[in-house]
Amino acid sequence: MFLSPTTHLLYLHGFRSSPRSHKAQAMAAYMAQHYPHVHWWCPQLPPSPREAMDMLMRGVADWPPAHMAVVGSSLGGFYATHIAEATGCRALLINPAVDPARDLGRYIGENRQWHAPEESFYFLPEYVEELRHLAVGPLAHPTRYRAILAKGDEVLDWREMHARYAGTHLTLLEGGDHALTGFEAFLPDLAAFMGLSVAPGPLAKNPSSPEA
Repeated sequence: MFLSPTTHLLYLHGFRSSPRSHKAQAMAAYMAQHYPHVHWWCPQLPPSPREAMDMLMRGVADWPPAHMAVVGSSLGGFYATHIAEATGCRALLINPAVDPARDLGRYIGENRQWHAPEESFYFLPEYVEELRHLAVGPLAHPTRYRAILAKGDEVLDWREMHARYAGTHLTLLEGGDHALTGFEAFLPDLAAFMGLSVAPGPLAKNPSSPEA
């Protein structure tokens, strides 16, 4: 499938995160300033992986795969991979989770949101099995993926991410962190990968906040 310039863009936040995350807001502002014609959707994802994916697949059902892209951070990167394999669209991944069914088992129970500590949600035991069902095999079209991985990720193993996304358009940072502090610097590069004309430069850097 020939992929044309992106007209529809989906952003998926990570575990315990939200559309209020620094990266989500930075990308939303960048797109609004430089590419207002691109349809932007950054939903709050429900705790249930099955419900999250059902909502997302319904939401993009009418989107043209050759003109859409999905961005995912951490758990959102795992979801983005599932969507990209299902639709054939571009995927932009930021420190993507590789095996969340294994890693999130220790979070069963009540959890607090990073960006709204007063809000909580329950991660139920059955959600682990739902994550297993969403896992996909080898990437059908690795060149449709752009991955940014940080060796300094304090949450996920960069070696595992690197092995999973070998063959993609991959950037491996010597340092960095899980939240990818300095994310704004990558926005022109991500826009180019989406087939968009490169804007003059990223917006002014905003204070970063912890996120998944």
